[in-house]
Amino acid sequence: MADPLNTCTRQILEIAPQIMQALRLEMRRQRGNDLSIPQFRTLRFIHAIPQACLSDLADHLGLTLPSASKLVDGLVKQALVLRQPSGTDRRRLVLALTPPGEKLILSVIDHAQEHLAAQLEQLSPAELEIVCRSMQLLRPIFVQNSRETGDQPVQELN
Repeated sequence: MADPLNTCTRQILEIAPQIMQALRLEMRRQRGNDLSIPQFRTLRFIHAIPQACLSDLADHLGLTLPSASKLVDGLVKQALVLRQPSGTDRRRLVLALTPPGEKLILSVIDHAQEHLAAQLEQLSPAELEIVCRSMQLLRPIFVQNSRETGDQPVQELN
């Protein structure tokens, strides 16, 4: 008999990258959207965490400060992100989305959700309930603070 823990971990390691690959491909197909996944994650983080600094972003992305800074520099050049002085600490710079950055991230999130919904339509309501419950079980294990990702708790399916 297979060990349930090992079976589960193998399945997660197998499917999670496949889901991200499908989203990457869909993001590339979306017209007018040249965002990479790290750029998407950056914009989403800044959208979700007002007054976040570069260190917060680097920690979230798992990047060094210089790498995160280079990533933000590119988004600043595209007029999607601003570096601003903190209202509470003059020595600290915080990140903020510009109106075009805000519009873009909301559009990309909506499109990604639509794409995922189209993929998941083939599941029955009972199967969707299982997937939702599984995500709810995984959330507290993997998401230290749901504010970090901008995720909101998902309501129960009817």
